[in-house]
Amino acid sequence: ARTVANPFSIQELAKSLKNTKIPVMIKNPINPDLQLWIGAIERIHSSGIQNIAVIHRGFNTWEKSSYRNSPLWEIPVELKRLFPEVPIICDPSHITGDAGMIEKIAQNAIDLDMDGLMIESHINPETALSDKNQQITPEKLKEIISNLKLRKSEKFEKTTAEKLEKYREKIDLLDYKLLETLSERMKVVGDIGHLKKDKNITILQIGRWNDIIQDRKNAGLKLGLDEDFLKELLSLVHKESINVQKRIMKL
Repeated sequence: ARTVANPFSIQELAKSLKNTKIPVMIKNPINPDLQLWIGAIERIHSSGIQNIAVIHRGFNTWEKSSYRNSPLWEIPVELKRLFPEVPIICDPSHITGDAGMIEKIAQNAIDLDMDGLMIESHINPETALSDKNQQITPEKLKEIISNLKLRKSEKFEKTTAEKLEKYREKIDLLDYKLLETLSERMKVVGDIGHLKKDKNITILQIGRWNDIIQDRKNAGLKLGLDEDFLKELLSLVHKESINVQKRIMKL
């Protein structure tokens, strides 16, 4: 994981691997940087290695988390979209840092159609020379594996496929409405930007922004939306609103 964060080291490894046929597993970089991960895959592949898999072991972030390394599932999911032929193996042990949380993360990985699991096991975790808190006994490993619920990723029976298609059609329509609403919002943001430029007003109005966060978050919570999702969504919308006004101000 630390090596992947350094393109120069990966390039040297790629040179060393040239003309070999050994399988290579590439961990995600420590920081949540998808492009670094992709760069490592491409460099190793360019050396002639065909048998490549990636290891999702979580990311260090500045936010407080109950995990040792936050899973940030959106990153491996996006990698899977871009490189569907590359197997993704999830490492619940390093993600959680806690033996008691491994089963939950393992199931999450299976539900997201990851291709395999890498779980640390030790006959006596208390005597392990490293990371003893995230290691489980072989008996516990067997129990976790037997408890995992395997899901279908495709090839559903006809009635299920038809129901899914109807739901997906609804999702498509709602997405288009959402995009239209966002477009209309940004047009209004543009009007505000022109007014601020004419009247020499700063782009950021922190009091207004705090009011929006609180008001929209409360409204979203009443509608059953997740608080963390609302914070991320509002942050993205606000970021683009600032960008629109910056372009008008030509900053």
